[in-house]
Amino acid sequence: MKTIRIGSGAGYAGDRIEPAMELIEKGNLDYIIFECLAERTVAIGQQDKEKDSEKGYNQLLEYRMKKILPLLFHNHVKMITNMGAANPKAAARQTKKIAEELGIAGLKIACVTGDDITDELEQYMDNTILENGKKLEELRDSLISANVYMGSEGIQEALAGQADIVITGRVSDPALSIGPLVHEFGWSLENNPEQMGQAVLVGHLLECAGQVTGGYYADPGIKDVPDLYKLGFPLIEVSEDGSFIVTKVEGSGGLVSVDTCKEQTIYEIHNPKAYLTPDATADFSNVVFTQAGENRVLARNATTHGRPETLKVSVGYKDCFIGEGEISYGGETALERARMAADIIEKRIELTGIRLEEYRADFIGYNSLYGDLLTSKMNTGTPTEVRLHISGRAIERSQAELLANEVEALYTNGPAGGGGAEKRVKEIVSICSIFVPREAVQYQIEYLETGNRKK
Repeated sequence: MKTIRIGSGAGYAGDRIEPAMELIEKGNLDYIIFECLAERTVAIGQQDKEKDSEKGYNQLLEYRMKKILPLLFHNHVKMITNMGAANPKAAARQTKKIAEELGIAGLKIACVTGDDITDELEQYMDNTILENGKKLEELRDSLISANVYMGSEGIQEALAGQADIVITGRVSDPALSIGPLVHEFGWSLENNPEQMGQAVLVGHLLECAGQVTGGYYADPGIKDVPDLYKLGFPLIEVSEDGSFIVTKVEGSGGLVSVDTCKEQTIYEIHNPKAYLTPDATADFSNVVFTQAGENRVLARNATTHGRPETLKVSVGYKDCFIGEGEISYGGETALERARMAADIIEKRIELTGIRLEEYRADFIGYNSLYGDLLTSKMNTGTPTEVRLHISGRAIERSQAELLANEVEALYTNGPAGGGGAEKRVKEIVSICSIFVPREAVQYQIEYLETGNRKK
């Protein structure tokens, strides 16, 4: 029975490169995926593109490509990635340039676009925003970008066109794996609902890289995971019947177990019986994981229920400014002085008329994670050091700056012993979601090919 081996080279925009290199060299892979887009990443990339038309792709693209292109070429591994972010065409051009500088000839690079519908947003102003029920029209003046979660169709066509590297913008995370599996096995929703469900599950398990090999699972003394410092990223061996094995390179750190797979399966899915992706509505409710050997887990029984008639769009907009300040207190009365400082800031906000939409004070090292919910129930004694963190959300940058300045002023205006004061203001890009008809989105593909090998 034919088997395809897919590895995960990244689970987020800034992920490590060594596990990916290890997989390419030792994993006997057919494909490796690099999943590098979070919800806000494309909108931030759009801002980068506005400043420089040749930017807007993942900021580690050059670094990664210089490391892995020779390995991909030597080991005959194909790569699929959404590192194109807001500018897949520029990402493809840069990848071609790097490959040629490295002397890699005959490399075919496909660029898949069509997800960016920013210029078409006017027709969707009456659409309802998923998160708050308002109309998109209310955000008209602050809109930055709109990118559709596309499916795997463009990836499939690129692979059919003999692409060695496929660079996309916003596609669904599972699409990076569904594309090569459909290309290799010829599956379809109509004829292979179980296999397509398994394909979505493959992509979902791979999309966060080291999470499924024990990274997010590890809890010393409770859920022990060996050698996290050299955590290996996952690879999945997929059979033509849709069953698959989750594993990792022998000798790498981490753990692949039934429990690591279960935890990743329920990660970020709204409904295990109807997980909506552009390629299929997946049903994971009957999935069975079986330990099939050391660091080898067999997965079966995912299926599908057709596919959604609409596609989700991530709309980026300029939301607000966050003003932050931090200062530390140490000694026997550290917490009392930190509380006094927080009280001072609240009174200063009122006295000076700083306009904030939201405000909070956290006592880091004491209650910044859970507030008083757990702190009051734990006999932790008196902390001997506390770092006060003040933050506020403002519509205007000037108001965020005023708040940050007030924290810095605690240095000389009391209470006693404050040290290590910092302040910062950052503009916040937020994301909301709307839905558009599936037929309103069409992918496009461009191919680039590297020239002759360097002499």
